[in-house]
Amino acid sequence: MNYEEVEHAEAVPFRRGSRLNHDQVEQSKAVLGEEAVEMLLQVHKDALWILRNLGVGCSQPEILAAFKEPADEGSAVIFEDRVYLMADLVEQCLSTVPGVDDFFVPMNSFFIGGTAPYVYDDEARQGGLLPTPGHVERIARFAEQSPVVDGMGRGVKLGNEVEQMNIMDEICSKPIYFAVTSDASLKRAVEIYEKRKNLMIVFALTRPPLEINENISEHFFKVVEAGLPVFFSAMPMAGISAPYCYNGVLAMTHAEVLFGICAAQLIRPGLTCVHAGFPTIADPRIEYNPNYGLVSHNYLNILMTHLNLMLDLPAFQSAGTTHEEHATARAYADARMGMAMCKQYGYHMIRHPFSFLRYLIDFSFEKMEKTSRLVEDVTADEAPDVEPVTYDERGMESIKNFGLRMYMEDPLTTANLGEIFVY
Repeated sequence: MNYEEVEHAEAVPFRRGSRLNHDQVEQSKAVLGEEAVEMLLQVHKDALWILRNLGVGCSQPEILAAFKEPADEGSAVIFEDRVYLMADLVEQCLSTVPGVDDFFVPMNSFFIGGTAPYVYDDEARQGGLLPTPGHVERIARFAEQSPVVDGMGRGVKLGNEVEQMNIMDEICSKPIYFAVTSDASLKRAVEIYEKRKNLMIVFALTRPPLEINENISEHFFKVVEAGLPVFFSAMPMAGISAPYCYNGVLAMTHAEVLFGICAAQLIRPGLTCVHAGFPTIADPRIEYNPNYGLVSHNYLNILMTHLNLMLDLPAFQSAGTTHEEHATARAYADARMGMAMCKQYGYHMIRHPFSFLRYLIDFSFEKMEKTSRLVEDVTADEAPDVEPVTYDERGMESIKNFGLRMYMEDPLTTANLGEIFVY
């Protein structure tokens, strides 16, 4: 098959019996509605179209080598450092991923997750403090002791990855995750995994537009080869790197994560993989920056969760954070709103709900402690109403027209400013 054939071929339809958890489909219909579920199933088909027709740019030798045998068999195409995947290869790879019931984190789990570059000075009400090992110890101790915290990511980033891993492992026995960006940290991660199996390695393996992040791709290969559980965080932004509608940005996010899952399964079949797609929204009111305090941001990530659960994939999304720069009353209201939505619609794992402020840049310990207390009394009844979500055909029209370009000038974006997402 040559490039022209790949570019214009129709995607193989999603065979609904191939991976679907039918019980979960019915549960999702009960809380989201039938039209929303049909939209999500179509999102999966759209992601398969993206992988087949747009592909993912990749020049990392070991990852390319993993796709050589499928390419020889006609289920993938490698052309000018882009990899195009056929639907049957994606479904084959999904079939070897351990499902939700086989995963070590139960449903309805809140994590202290994310990685802020700075600590917020709660007394001075000012961000920008550099993290220290003492900060990491404090996060780990709180995660271990809090009955509502089910696991932890780094929270803040130390310069020494191994030191941070050691602190987390020593203090927190709950599930943990961190990054691996060196041979030294990989060696230590393997040692920790041999002792305790409840850890994940986080990778933002892709970046817009549908490209492998070559800065970390070598470490990704080594981690997968070592057999460590991985989760894939992809962050297409509606209105910037993805269409300005629910199904458009979900399809781009899903396609990026599916590529990572396929690469991992081809390198190490049966490896535990977590779909941590993190779809975001460009808010035109704040110069097209992401606004994590929107009702629609929480709902978008809940929709991503439900698609993953219907595909029986462990799911790790974002909710309950804020766009506030300081730990204001609005910041706590945003957290409460996001948590209520999670309880109303259901979730697997959620990161960012406790501690973070605007753009996830500052980590507030006061917010971590106060917000965690909200979890126990917030109820699903507090969740705000959301507008019914149905499939928007213009999302795929935009993808077919704009492909690997940015979406700020896409008519779907310019026609809907202030109409979609902004609530």
